[in-house]
Amino acid sequence: MMSEQLVTIGGIGLAATGVAHFVAPGLFHGITAAAFPDDTAKAIQVNGAAETLIGTAIAIPKTRKAGFVALGLYGAYLAANAVKARG
Repeated sequence: MMSEQLVTIGGIGLAATGVAHFVAPGLFHGITAAAFPDDTAKAIQVNGAAETLIGTAIAIPKTRKAGFVALGLYGAYLAANAVKARG
């Protein structure tokens, strides 16, 4: 029971971080520019939307499994872009 609550809280935290991309995009500029140097502002919005949706999916027990799959894919997407940006 406690671990389910922690997963729900983690999902809510990820969703809140996603929303923060829209509320205070400047907070994410430095870290986002490292992986997405060409259109950082757009990447901040895309990443914010992805994190909001993935976090929400993880927070809801019925969609949690899909949320974790999406989280894995999102992590791979971020890693690939970071490697690509380094040249």
